[in-house]
Amino acid sequence: MSERSPFYQVEPIRPEAHLFRVTLTIPQPSAEGETLRMPAWIPGSYMIREFSKNVVEICASQNEAPVALRKTDKHTWVSAALEEELPLIVEILVYAWDLSVRCAHLDQSHGFFNGTQLFLQVVGREGLPHRLEVLRPQGESYAEWKLATTLRADGRRGVDKAGFGRRIADSYDELVDHPVEMGCFASLRFEAGGVPHEMVITGQADFDKGRLQEDLARICETQIALFATPAPFSRYLFMTMAVGDGYGGLEHRASTALICSRKDLPAPGAARRDEAYRVFLGLCSHEYFHAWNVKRIKPAAFKPYRMHEENYTRLLWVFEGFTSYYDDLALLRAGVISIEEYFGLLAKTVTAVERNTGRLRQSVAESSFDAWTKYYRQDENSPNAIVSYYQKGALIALGLDLTIRAKTDNQYSLDDVMRHLWREYGEDSAGVPEDAMPGIIKTATGVDVRREIARWVDGCEDVPVERLLKPFGVTLNRKPGSVLTGLGIRTRAEGSVVRLANVLDEGSAQKAGISAGDELVAVNGLRVTPANLETVLARYPHGTELDVVVFRRDELLRFQIELRAPRIEECELKLDAKSPVRVTKSRVTWLGVK
Repeated sequence: MSERSPFYQVEPIRPEAHLFRVTLTIPQPSAEGETLRMPAWIPGSYMIREFSKNVVEICASQNEAPVALRKTDKHTWVSAALEEELPLIVEILVYAWDLSVRCAHLDQSHGFFNGTQLFLQVVGREGLPHRLEVLRPQGESYAEWKLATTLRADGRRGVDKAGFGRRIADSYDELVDHPVEMGCFASLRFEAGGVPHEMVITGQADFDKGRLQEDLARICETQIALFATPAPFSRYLFMTMAVGDGYGGLEHRASTALICSRKDLPAPGAARRDEAYRVFLGLCSHEYFHAWNVKRIKPAAFKPYRMHEENYTRLLWVFEGFTSYYDDLALLRAGVISIEEYFGLLAKTVTAVERNTGRLRQSVAESSFDAWTKYYRQDENSPNAIVSYYQKGALIALGLDLTIRAKTDNQYSLDDVMRHLWREYGEDSAGVPEDAMPGIIKTATGVDVRREIARWVDGCEDVPVERLLKPFGVTLNRKPGSVLTGLGIRTRAEGSVVRLANVLDEGSAQKAGISAGDELVAVNGLRVTPANLETVLARYPHGTELDVVVFRRDELLRFQIELRAPRIEECELKLDAKSPVRVTKSRVTWLGVK
């Protein structure tokens, strides 16, 4: 342990006021002063979030004498000159009332934090070991609280039986990559690949613990087997917050933070896995796959992370898109969903990509680079302007997988690419260079995919999913979507009000002049509500000119809008029953189902 290692103490001092007190001790400070910086974003969520905005108070001292701190920008403080032999003590109060996987949350029921919201970075000491002590809140009502994290204990007696106490990280980057949950949570444990795994669930929820435990174990085993090496962690933790309505996840090197609706957890005694539970398992699978793909196999641009500014890369289609391909595929290979259910999920991805014209304007490479300003800051025009590197990235992964398999008679696949990435670009590498993927794929499989990547990744061409699936005995059919697509609109309900969420490019609503944000009041003299809108529109044949009345702000406006035929956008995938035996074997090999 370096004598210059920073030491942090975290105490939930007033849960009812949502306040953490964080005390940072900097031994042997520089005589010229120390520079302290709060991260502006958290890895895995590519948006500047300004965590410094939650710092309520900050002060510094040496030997109990105040030390002046000068703020030099929105998240950086520089201390006055210091006595080198005296430790610098910096104390901050952090407001924690963001119930998400990205930030921090504290009340009388539980506490959760990511280090990026609580821990000031001591500039110049990031590579040193960092120590942490987390204290239990004061008061009898917190006597039963436990703490869950994968940050290792500082020595044999570093933590008590409940998990509170001292922990240690090899660097600042590692310190902030182990979120902490505390409270009276439920837990389940299992083993996968010889590694202990645990899920802790905070929030009131009644669920089938045995089924969840069994399904997670199968998914984790499947993913560890894919990489054909031992898991890259000695322990893994799923940290889940169950709420009335919520969904999200954020990956970390040995854990993930999840938020879900209570209905997403498996109901006790249910005969089958329902759709909500399948979605939750897909979320768990996605974040778990990230333990390899993005937490250890990283773009070179992320090595190291610079958490005070944007880190630009054009490769998120690989790190999020490939992960999005394997998350549902792992469910199938683990045996927790059927082939038909898997094709249903894949069809939804195809539909989601093809229904937005933004895919024809922005490539996934551009989408990756612009994540900071476009993908994570979507507005009403986003369907017309951007493409999802998650969803189209997943289709690119599918397209590359099928292309590799077709050109090598199933001797190689995208699985070989992932294993090559793991061997050559894992934890101790310099990261994946921006233009390296065509070469990586050829080295791993012998297949030249430069043309496909130029068209699907750097260009805006659709992945020809229908053509690529056909030799594998799978057909893709398309059918019309909702009647609303005949107007080129998407709506959202606000109580009894119909609000236009999006007006799509080249639709009749846009041509007539209707705008996103307008309140739809009436069609042909009849009042419309969220409950009756589609029924009202369905009464009119295609080509009918509708008299549509809206409120724009407080002004009543009238438009004449043609009701066109619904857009062809709903997709369906099916196995081809007439497929020959040879193709059937190829199909099974692709899916990884025995």
